[in-house]
Amino acid sequence: MKVSLPKPNRTFGLADVLGLVGLVGLFVARYIPVARLIPFWGCALRETTGWPCLGCGLTRVADRVAHFNLAGAWDANPLGTVAALFFALMIVVMLLHLVFAMPIPQLELSPTEWHWVRIAAAAIVLVNYAWVVVKAKFPYLLA
Repeated sequence: MKVSLPKPNRTFGLADVLGLVGLVGLFVARYIPVARLIPFWGCALRETTGWPCLGCGLTRVADRVAHFNLAGAWDANPLGTVAALFFALMIVVMLLHLVFAMPIPQLELSPTEWHWVRIAAAAIVLVNYAWVVVKAKFPYLLA
């Protein structure tokens, strides 16, 4: 793994895009009740089969993180909560970068490191999905 720190700049990059997406997403979650305004909002897989999908709970996560209810967000979808908090962090990074020209560290991974990152990410997604399914279908196991 190689980490480099570029010279201070205000070049719009990936971190700024993620910060902007986070800003818009959390702003919408905070001030616009999407789930109540759109009549067809919901999980088609869950409504059809009764089983939650990988993204079940993400609307609640965004709403709860935007209202600073982190325990409720974690209860809805743990990995979604981590993602929402990451987007919130990227908002801060974007502002520091664009306002104060703070350099953003650049990380370079070898092909082997990328391989293990992909395996770890897949494992984390599977564990999170197992948690969401158990919580939705077998809540008595968690009591």
